[in-house]
Amino acid sequence: MQIEIKNNSKKKLSVAEMISSWLINSVGLLLVSKGIKGIEFHGEGLQGILTVLAAGAVLGLINVLLKPALLVLTLPINVLSLGLFTLVINAGCLGLVGYVVPGFEVSGFWAAVLGALMLSLISMFLNAVILIGGFKVKIQR
Repeated sequence: MQIEIKNNSKKKLSVAEMISSWLINSVGLLLVSKGIKGIEFHGEGLQGILTVLAAGAVLGLINVLLKPALLVLTLPINVLSLGLFTLVINAGCLGLVGYVVPGFEVSGFWAAVLGALMLSLISMFLNAVILIGGFKVKIQR
């Protein structure tokens, strides 16, 4: 029996796909704040929605501008840890979002690590289903 999983990924993202990615980041952050103690959004109504959207936008900018440089700088330690140090970098990026965006709070290292892990899983799932167009699963005997 053979199982083949493919996704319909593209190299370039259109403006609509970038907006979708931003909204996916925002929804992921909102879900993480509901599931992880120590990660919180403050504010209600329109202010709360704007805080979530701002946190998603800042996270996207950090992931595009800062994270690649951090990954290159920490490559030796990342190789030695078999890639697990990437989770620490993701936690640092999430903590930086909590520091930069008023109304979004990340309290503590372990909350950031768990939040980064949960956010990575949520974003991976939502990007695969919504942005990329889903998975094609083919099972043969």
